[in-house]
Amino acid sequence: MKTPVYFLSHGGPNIMYDSEHPAYKELGRIGREITGKVKPRAVVVFSAHWQAGRDTVQVNTAEITDLIYDFYGFPSHYYKEKFPNVGSREVSTKVLDALKQAGIKAEGVKRGLDHGVWVSFKCAFEPESNPLNVPIVQVSLFNSEDPMQHYRLGEAVSKLREENILIIVSGMAVHNLRDLRFTFGDPRPMPYAASFDEALKDAVTKDPAERAQAMADLLKRGDARQAHPSFEHLLPIHIGAGAAGEDQGKRLWTLPEGSMSWAQYRFGGLDNSSSSL
Repeated sequence: MKTPVYFLSHGGPNIMYDSEHPAYKELGRIGREITGKVKPRAVVVFSAHWQAGRDTVQVNTAEITDLIYDFYGFPSHYYKEKFPNVGSREVSTKVLDALKQAGIKAEGVKRGLDHGVWVSFKCAFEPESNPLNVPIVQVSLFNSEDPMQHYRLGEAVSKLREENILIIVSGMAVHNLRDLRFTFGDPRPMPYAASFDEALKDAVTKDPAERAQAMADLLKRGDARQAHPSFEHLLPIHIGAGAAGEDQGKRLWTLPEGSMSWAQYRFGGLDNSSSSL
């Protein structure tokens, strides 16, 4: 018996106000799927916006922390947003133990949730209509661009899924902020946004025995540095794929838009088993 694994393309903080955007609606659908069908007892989440050391991972061990408003130049009310959350010493200890057993250097720290977590969660788990109501423990990425290092990080925490702990990884399928100025107001995708979005789908949905290499090869593609000038928004899905083990990956939905793609993924089924989709 195990939970699925989700990859959320989280977007910028403006998405939490854009309730008519298709990505806002899709995040809400996924959130309802999680609270209504998965029903986890806790969530362990990795976000593109937290990188620790080149060879070290950090785990938030605090039960009560403030949100991190790690974005700039937005209206003042963005910095007053709230998302109810509580951590778990029990779950963070399980994460630290799992990482150490896998030979991964890990340390506990006290840190709030960054916007890669709380903005997407606010869309997925709207506090009034679909509250999550379970502990959330955030874990960092490595401060590296090594896809296999991140895949192994996912493998290290995969056993938590057998304890009804849900693993969510948060990034973007395509993420090029530099080209936003060329695409602002125009939803048509840049050529690389469409091509890399499909290449990501092909890699994620491969047979699990071939998936790790296919996903590592994504970073070598000719359009990879256009789709991701730096890879921190892509590497969370490598963690998710590693955590998925033998479970198949499925693209739930996508929307290449300008220099971004909002693709959302799930690994594994919804029957709390490892059966393929």
